[in-house]
Amino acid sequence: MRAIDADAHVIESMSTWDLVAREAPRDMPMITQRVSGREILNSEGHVQQEFWVINGRVHNRDRNVGANTTEDSREMRDVTARLEHMDALDIEVQVLFPTLLLRPIADNARLDYILCKSYNRWLAGIWKQGGGRLRWAAAPPLRAMDKLGDELRFARDNGACAVFMRPLECELPLSDEYFFPLYELASELDLAICVHLGNGSFAVHDFYTRDTTFTKFKLPMLGALHSLLMAEIPAKFPRLRWGVIEASSDWLPFLVADLRQRFLKQGKRLPENVLAANRVYVTCQTYDDLPNVLRVAGEDNLVIGTDYGHADFSSEIEAIRLLQDKDGVSRDAVRKILWDNAKALYGLA
Repeated sequence: MRAIDADAHVIESMSTWDLVAREAPRDMPMITQRVSGREILNSEGHVQQEFWVINGRVHNRDRNVGANTTEDSREMRDVTARLEHMDALDIEVQVLFPTLLLRPIADNARLDYILCKSYNRWLAGIWKQGGGRLRWAAAPPLRAMDKLGDELRFARDNGACAVFMRPLECELPLSDEYFFPLYELASELDLAICVHLGNGSFAVHDFYTRDTTFTKFKLPMLGALHSLLMAEIPAKFPRLRWGVIEASSDWLPFLVADLRQRFLKQGKRLPENVLAANRVYVTCQTYDDLPNVLRVAGEDNLVIGTDYGHADFSSEIEAIRLLQDKDGVSRDAVRKILWDNAKALYGLA
């Protein structure tokens, strides 16, 4: 079957920030190495050795890097190698998301804008080398909303098919009116809003520094979708498509049941298929209870990704093949998850 990898990643390198080096060298990210002190293990049990330093804050660099991909491929040093690996995995198209930017990085408009601008130019160059097979989600400078129009138009014209967001942004929920200009612009440009597992709130992210990523990243994701649907934000932007990326899908029955009860208390009725009615697409995992999830989500609003380049609990480099062998899921549903639904979410021709 043809397959679209709805969630793949790039691992940022110093090349990502070439534009920062030219236009704002004082904001240039640095890579530092551990030489002594307490050992911190990465997702695969190895000692972390490299860290980003940006704006005086330290961020992991090699915490979540998958050894089942080559450095040249995951850092996009060799786009041909990436495409060849996609061929081996039976993937026709990948939609690329960032790695470093999954956490809060910029706390001011100047830094946010230059980092997003540089990241987006880097991805535009990758797209040009990819022959249409490497699409991507643009990083929006949400602290510099006056720059948003030019930035997203550039991204749309250079291979972007979505806007990358985290479940919390600018210390605000995604249902806040602050983001309405973004949602209007994304509607106009036919770009999906893709909320990827992560956290853009310094306060929440730092509070859970010693806790698991489940609390820091996954629970805010469920809260983000609940907040958007509860506030009926998709209805305010009827042309906009929404993606909920890398949070699995087993929680959907619980979330929809909760929403249904809350709507009833307010004298309102939740649509029978709340995802379809609101143009929401959710990435599933092959270990999800898909027969149960499909009863709530239907066959037209689930997609799947490999988390290419990463090595956390959501990473399934063979997800495309594993889904085709999944018990209790019809061949028609598999075909839709692998191709039709991702094509619809990302507006791919």
